[in-house]
Amino acid sequence: MKIAVICANGKAGKRIVKEAVSRGLDVTAVVRGENQTVAQKVLKKDLFDLTAADLKGFDVVIDAFGTWTEDTLPQHSTSLKHLCDILSGTNIRLLVVGGAGSLYVNPEHTAVVSDGADFPPQFLPLAKAQGKALSELRQRGDVKWTFISPAGDFRADGERTGKYILGGEELTLNSRGESIISYEDYAIAMIDEATNGDNIQKRISVVRE
Repeated sequence: MKIAVICANGKAGKRIVKEAVSRGLDVTAVVRGENQTVAQKVLKKDLFDLTAADLKGFDVVIDAFGTWTEDTLPQHSTSLKHLCDILSGTNIRLLVVGGAGSLYVNPEHTAVVSDGADFPPQFLPLAKAQGKALSELRQRGDVKWTFISPAGDFRADGERTGKYILGGEELTLNSRGESIISYEDYAIAMIDEATNGDNIQKRISVVRE
């Protein structure tokens, strides 16, 4: 299996590359600068400059793009649109590192995590930007996408437990009532989905067991 990880130098990207390489997959790190991952193959190019020819031949493309500043938040939508446009009509699967703010908190799917009174206000613009990108992604019937939301507490320095619960559109809690997952365990779930998953045109979520 050939996998491209876009924005591979990021916190999530590095761990996803490491997990994929550890399983013996053929991994290409797509980076703007020098490769900081364990991938042996590198495509040095900006996400927005990628072409259909660049991604031809891959089985799975993992989008680990992330940005947090106010002026760049719209790029969550524009970057995803660009990737969808160049993958349109192909069999290449697009797996997206998503956010937890857009997960539903009721069975009617009318309220999301970021609507909550206790949602940290500093993360609200990011959650809204990622939620908008997901809404737009849902309109793409021409791309084999999967949007993977982490748990609410997404820990860059969290431990690798090797265990997780696969959820759906709603915020899922573990047996201790927690919504938490480490970047390490998220990477496991991502590569599991890349190799075994069939959640085409669906949003799924993961939480530590």
